[in-house]
Amino acid sequence: MNTVLGRRARMLAATTATAGLVLVAGCASDGDGGSGTKTAAGGVELVKAGQLTTCTHLPYPPFQSEIDGKVQGFDVSLVDLVAQDLGVRQQIVDQPFENFKTGGSLNAGQCDLAAAGMTITEERKKNVDFSDPYFEATQGVLVDKKSGITSFAGLKGKKVGAQAQTTGEDYAKSQGLDPVSFESSDAVLNGLRTGQVEAVVIDYPVVQGWLKDKANADAFQVAEQVNTGEQYGFTVKKGNTKLLAAINKAIADAKADGTYKKLYEQWIGPYEESAASPSPAAS
Repeated sequence: MNTVLGRRARMLAATTATAGLVLVAGCASDGDGGSGTKTAAGGVELVKAGQLTTCTHLPYPPFQSEIDGKVQGFDVSLVDLVAQDLGVRQQIVDQPFENFKTGGSLNAGQCDLAAAGMTITEERKKNVDFSDPYFEATQGVLVDKKSGITSFAGLKGKKVGAQAQTTGEDYAKSQGLDPVSFESSDAVLNGLRTGQVEAVVIDYPVVQGWLKDKANADAFQVAEQVNTGEQYGFTVKKGNTKLLAAINKAIADAKADGTYKKLYEQWIGPYEESAASPSPAAS
């Protein structure tokens, strides 16, 4: 087991350095100069030869964001493992969340898979196929320390922010709130900083990432962590069974050999065993 972990860790370090390329329009040359086959290991068909093309929406730390000129994060590192198994490199395309949440980007051949801290829901399953769950998520309520808000229940009548098209926004609305919608997680945080809102509802790991910054930790605090039964999955075009199998194998292998724990601690924080043993997907 230690031998496997060491091999994965070394190869991961090598692939991560090459994985962080943002292709806004998805216009990159094939990884092998365009002359190679679009069929990778295991008979997986790729939209571009020599690369595993991933659609995402930036920024969404700690899952994917640009750091030192490269796109990095928990999702990026996990998909690197899939690319490694397929014998290709990962390339990342930054798009609006709606484009791939509905399966549009996948159906149009703009990417092979989507990785964006995406919650598995029955509604989304109508448009895309989800991988096995790879992350247990909760919603965090982050508030200005001067707000006096101490729980989710305390948000009633307050100005609350959420990221558009996310389950955090959906949950806030389902509880009778009328959240201010922001396009990105950075915009959500800026809304809190500038007083546009007094609190935000967003995936808790994002809150954890924000609070690593001392200025944020001095100004804001977590009022409550709400367990909504959410789980994240990667998505592929409906019927793309070979790629889905490759993704699921990479997730399972990473959990078995310790790589998942290592990446979790690197990007998310203290590891909880439940993260590697998900309950049935949220509906």
